Amino acid sequence: MVCHSCGKEVRLEATVSRTEECPHCGADVHCCLNCVNYDTSAHNRCREPQAEWVSDREKANFCDFFMPNKLTSKGKPSEATDARNTFDSLFKK
Repeated sequence: MVCHSCGKEVRLEATVSRTEECPHCGADVHCCLNCVNYDTSAHNRCREPQAEWVSDREKANFCDFFMPNKLTSKGKPSEATDARNTFDSLFKK
């Protein structure tokens, strides 16, 4: 999976502990932003309908539905990069 914070690939064992941290930046691994179910357009920002509300999506939580994202280090661009590319495309000649 790819860490939501630093964008570097994190190798995981079979299960992810709630206290596991990214070896590169120290960010929590078991958090919403690293989950395949995280979706800003979904109810509660989660595709899992039974998941409870999580207020801080960057911090570790107790969600039983957590599944690490399937991105690789060449995954999607960051939101900032994507927004900048969209902005730049508006003014191309």
